[in-house]
Amino acid sequence: MPILCLLVLSACSREDEGTPAGCLADDDAVLQALEKAPGEVRLEGTPLSECLSDTTDGEALQSVGAAYLNAAIALADRATEDPDGEAALQLGYLLGAVKRSEEGSQGIGYELGRRLRSEGARVEEGSKAFQRGVRAGTEGG
Repeated sequence: MPILCLLVLSACSREDEGTPAGCLADDDAVLQALEKAPGEVRLEGTPLSECLSDTTDGEALQSVGAAYLNAAIALADRATEDPDGEAALQLGYLLGAVKRSEEGSQGIGYELGRRLRSEGARVEEGSKAFQRGVRAGTEGG
Protein backbone atom coordinates (compact mmCIF):
# COMPACT_ATOMS: atom_id res chain seq x y z
CA MET A 1 0.00 0.00 0.00
CA PRO A 2 2.74 2.60 0.78
CA ILE A 3 4.28 2.09 -2.69
CA LEU A 4 0.91 2.75 -4.34
CA CYS A 5 0.55 5.99 -2.33
CA LEU A 6 3.99 7.14 -3.43
CA LEU A 7 3.18 6.43 -7.07
CA VAL A 8 -0.08 8.34 -6.86
CA LEU A 9 1.58 11.28 -5.08
CA SER A 10 4.42 11.46 -7.58
CA ALA A 11 2.00 11.36 -10.51
CA CYS A 12 -0.14 14.10 -8.98
CA SER A 13 2.78 16.34 -8.12
CA ARG A 14 4.09 16.33 -11.66
CA GLU A 15 2.91 19.27 -13.69
CA ASP A 16 3.43 19.81 -17.38
CA GLU A 17 7.15 19.06 -17.56
CA GLY A 18 7.54 21.26 -20.64
CA THR A 19 6.29 24.43 -18.97
CA PRO A 20 8.17 25.92 -16.01
CA ALA A 21 5.87 26.88 -13.14
CA GLY A 22 6.77 30.59 -13.36
CA CYS A 23 5.42 30.68 -16.90
CA LEU A 24 1.90 30.08 -15.66
CA ALA A 25 1.79 33.57 -14.17
CA ASP A 26 -0.99 36.04 -14.92
CA ASP A 27 -0.73 39.16 -17.05
CA ASP A 28 0.07 41.34 -14.03
CA ALA A 29 3.18 39.24 -13.36
CA VAL A 30 4.14 39.46 -17.05
CA LEU A 31 3.74 43.24 -16.99
CA GLN A 32 5.78 43.47 -13.80
CA ALA A 33 8.56 41.33 -15.31
CA LEU A 34 8.57 43.44 -18.47
CA GLU A 35 9.46 46.51 -16.39
CA LYS A 36 13.05 45.21 -16.56
CA ALA A 37 13.16 45.44 -20.37
CA PRO A 38 15.42 45.85 -22.27
CA GLY A 39 17.40 43.97 -19.61
CA GLU A 40 16.76 40.35 -18.66
CA VAL A 41 13.03 39.74 -18.35
CA ARG A 42 12.21 36.55 -16.45
CA LEU A 43 9.19 34.87 -14.92
CA GLU A 44 10.57 33.18 -11.80
CA GLY A 45 13.91 32.80 -13.55
CA THR A 46 12.56 31.65 -16.93
CA PRO A 47 12.95 33.80 -20.06
CA LEU A 48 9.62 34.62 -21.72
CA SER A 49 10.57 32.70 -24.88
CA GLU A 50 11.09 29.49 -22.92
CA CYS A 51 7.49 29.57 -21.71
CA LEU A 52 6.43 28.51 -25.21
CA SER A 53 7.84 25.38 -26.80
CA ASP A 54 6.80 22.30 -28.71
CA THR A 55 6.35 20.53 -25.37
CA THR A 56 3.83 23.07 -24.08
CA ASP A 57 0.50 21.34 -23.57
CA GLY A 58 -2.77 22.94 -24.62
CA GLU A 59 -3.80 24.10 -21.16
CA ALA A 60 -0.42 25.70 -20.43
CA LEU A 61 -0.33 27.28 -23.89
CA GLN A 62 -3.75 28.79 -23.27
CA SER A 63 -2.64 30.15 -19.88
CA VAL A 64 0.63 31.61 -21.17
CA GLY A 65 -1.09 32.94 -24.29
CA ALA A 66 -3.83 34.68 -22.33
CA ALA A 67 -1.33 36.33 -20.00
CA TYR A 68 0.90 37.47 -22.88
CA LEU A 69 -2.04 38.73 -24.95
CA ASN A 70 -3.62 40.65 -22.06
CA ALA A 71 -0.23 42.20 -21.26
CA ALA A 72 0.22 43.13 -24.95
CA ILE A 73 -3.20 44.77 -25.10
CA ALA A 74 -2.49 46.86 -22.00
CA LEU A 75 0.94 47.87 -23.30
CA ALA A 76 -0.36 48.70 -26.78
CA ASP A 77 -3.04 50.93 -25.27
CA ARG A 78 -0.35 52.93 -23.46
CA ALA A 79 2.15 52.80 -26.34
CA THR A 80 -0.29 54.39 -28.78
CA GLU A 81 -0.31 57.44 -26.48
CA ASP A 82 3.49 57.51 -26.12
CA PRO A 83 5.20 55.60 -28.97
CA ASP A 84 8.67 56.22 -27.56
CA GLY A 85 7.83 55.41 -23.95
CA GLU A 86 8.40 52.42 -21.70
CA ALA A 87 5.19 50.66 -22.77
CA ALA A 88 6.34 50.61 -26.41
CA LEU A 89 9.72 49.21 -25.35
CA GLN A 90 8.07 46.53 -23.20
CA LEU A 91 5.60 45.58 -25.93
CA GLY A 92 8.44 45.28 -28.40
CA TYR A 93 10.35 43.07 -25.97
CA LEU A 94 7.35 40.77 -25.54
CA LEU A 95 6.92 40.45 -29.29
CA GLY A 96 10.64 39.80 -29.74
CA ALA A 97 10.58 37.08 -27.07
CA VAL A 98 7.63 35.35 -28.73
CA LYS A 99 9.41 35.61 -32.09
CA ARG A 100 12.45 34.00 -30.44
CA SER A 101 10.26 31.13 -29.19
CA GLU A 102 8.99 30.50 -32.73
CA GLU A 103 12.49 29.92 -34.11
CA GLY A 104 13.02 26.21 -34.67
CA SER A 105 9.60 25.27 -33.31
CA GLN A 106 6.84 23.37 -34.98
CA GLY A 107 4.56 26.40 -34.91
CA ILE A 108 3.16 25.90 -31.42
CA GLY A 109 2.97 29.63 -30.74
CA TYR A 110 2.13 30.78 -34.27
CA GLU A 111 -1.41 31.95 -33.52
CA LEU A 112 -0.28 33.70 -30.35
CA GLY A 113 2.51 35.42 -32.29
CA ARG A 114 0.03 36.54 -34.93
CA ARG A 115 -2.31 38.03 -32.32
CA LEU A 116 0.54 39.76 -30.52
CA ARG A 117 1.84 41.22 -33.77
CA SER A 118 -1.61 42.72 -34.40
CA GLU A 119 -1.31 44.53 -31.05
CA GLY A 120 2.21 45.63 -31.98
CA ALA A 121 0.88 47.06 -35.24
CA ARG A 122 -1.00 49.64 -33.18
CA VAL A 123 2.30 51.28 -32.22
CA GLU A 124 3.73 53.93 -34.49
CA GLU A 125 5.97 52.26 -37.11
CA GLY A 126 8.98 54.47 -36.48
CA SER A 127 8.98 54.00 -32.71
CA LYS A 128 12.61 53.62 -31.67
CA ALA A 129 11.58 52.34 -28.25
CA PHE A 130 9.44 49.60 -29.81
CA GLN A 131 12.22 48.54 -32.20
CA ARG A 132 14.74 48.53 -29.35
CA GLY A 133 12.41 46.27 -27.38
CA VAL A 134 11.94 43.88 -30.31
CA ARG A 135 15.72 43.58 -30.73
CA ALA A 136 16.27 42.94 -27.00
CA GLY A 137 13.45 40.40 -26.81
CA THR A 138 14.63 38.55 -29.91
CA GLU A 139 18.20 38.41 -28.63
CA GLY A 140 17.60 37.45 -25.03
CA GLY A 141 13.91 37.17 -24.30
